[in-house]
Amino acid sequence: MDNFVDERDFKILKADKYTFFILSRIMTRDCELLLSDHSRMIICYSSSPFPVWIWTVDGATEEEMENAYKLADQHGFLDGNHGINMKYELAEYFMKRAACDGKKLSILKNMFAYDCLNPVALEKITPTDGEIYHCTEKDLEILTDFKEVFHTELQLDLTDREGYRKSAKALIEDGHTYLWKNAEGNFVASCDFRVNGNMASLGLVFTRKDFRRKHYAENLVYQVTKIAADSGYIPMLYTDADYAASNACYVKLGYVLQGKLCTIG
Repeated sequence: MDNFVDERDFKILKADKYTFFILSRIMTRDCELLLSDHSRMIICYSSSPFPVWIWTVDGATEEEMENAYKLADQHGFLDGNHGINMKYELAEYFMKRAACDGKKLSILKNMFAYDCLNPVALEKITPTDGEIYHCTEKDLEILTDFKEVFHTELQLDLTDREGYRKSAKALIEDGHTYLWKNAEGNFVASCDFRVNGNMASLGLVFTRKDFRRKHYAENLVYQVTKIAADSGYIPMLYTDADYAASNACYVKLGYVLQGKLCTIG
């Protein structure tokens, strides 16, 4: 296994471009660990508190899955403090193999990957009050608040206030982060998208607790989807497969299921 990636890795990931969209973006950055054989397996860990990514080719052999397990164990990823994103066939192997070592691994999250080649017509969106708002530098603390509440409520990739501020600053500099501002002038929902090649991955979909069930997120996600699509990108996103309400919302907007993966830990 080499400790670098090159054009071969991005080429093989095209077969799983939806489920491993984030991996192909993370690999372009500085990572704590990056291993690849450039054909059958990639292991990538950016940094705490983010999850580890393990990509294996469909139909990986038992020997290859055992090698992935040993590498994950060797680098401390099976210590109970890391989540690992992978395909279901590999997850099943990891859980059975860990049991043989007296460890317990389980699926922490089931994820769906969607794309939206044809957003629905605006008339199909439930109307609400307010309008979309594009975040700029002056909104740094507002966006930091959203990031902090979002991660705290979901117990996802937790860090400190400065960590959320740094992340919010990067989002603003990227230029694709939006809020929904209701009729009273409150910022009530958030959504962004990240570009990789011809695809735009939507994220940070969140509505403040006091403003839910008013279709703010639905309208914001629709508008952001249209912005991405009109800019020439294919909108896509990940969802929690076990959260039926959000999945139904995305399908209503024109999103189509393209792949599945899971997080184990």
